[in-house]
Amino acid sequence: MSIVSIKDVQFVNNPARFLDPYHFRVTFECIAPLKDDLEWKLIYVSSPDNMSLDQELDDCLVGPIPVGVNSFEFQGTAPSPSRIPPQDVLGVAALILTGSYNDQEFVRVGYYQNTEYDNEEMREHPPESIQFDRLVRDLSDKPRVTRFNIKWDVAPPHLVQAVNPSGPAVVQSAPVPSANDYMVNSGTNGVAVS
Repeated sequence: MSIVSIKDVQFVNNPARFLDPYHFRVTFECIAPLKDDLEWKLIYVSSPDNMSLDQELDDCLVGPIPVGVNSFEFQGTAPSPSRIPPQDVLGVAALILTGSYNDQEFVRVGYYQNTEYDNEEMREHPPESIQFDRLVRDLSDKPRVTRFNIKWDVAPPHLVQAVNPSGPAVVQSAPVPSANDYMVNSGTNGVAVS
């Protein structure tokens, strides 16, 4: 069971110019107090066949984390054009938001990003040399969310030990959620998980 679960990721500036920073708001729920900060990273993947070209656009530490629903705004720089092969600039790339606790990744939210020129003429007849100041990006509104089981340093609060007057203590726990308990909200520029 995860101590932290993402409830929503909203991009404040989508669509945007390719060279504009990414600006988004992350809302998550924490069900137990954490001793350490959460680390969030934003990664741009221009070429899925070559991880050495991945660009970490920014990272931040968020904490201390109180129990309940929390949110923060995060701004990441645009990818460096010089690190993107020319054949990978236009079309589809990926943007990945990761959440980690004590160097253990517990969630990964991936978005497809489409990059194209800002006018029909340039889209139909692209210039030989990429003109980055004329590019726009648009992030998909249907992210892929992957959750990882990690070792949290606290126990979830729903594990309650009940005292049985006629015998030993009984441990009660909440039912384990299934994949059907999660819903992706495709009507926004983000992910809403319930």
